[in-house]
Amino acid sequence: MIWEYKVLKLETTGFLGAKLDADAFEAYMNNLGRDGWELVTAFDTNQAYGETRDVVAVFKRQR
Repeated sequence: MIWEYKVLKLETTGFLGAKLDADAFEAYMNNLGRDGWELVTAFDTNQAYGETRDVVAVFKRQR
């Protein structure tokens, strides 16, 4: 099998970060799912002192 990958980086909002528009994220993920993309993993990145800066999601689909 040959896989194709997509990386989605979402910036958080708010004074200390950590606020993500969950509805928009869900809609985006559903659109990718309709196009054959499967979520492999998702994680946050630290800015400092445990504050979340970005959320990164990795998707794959068979080519």
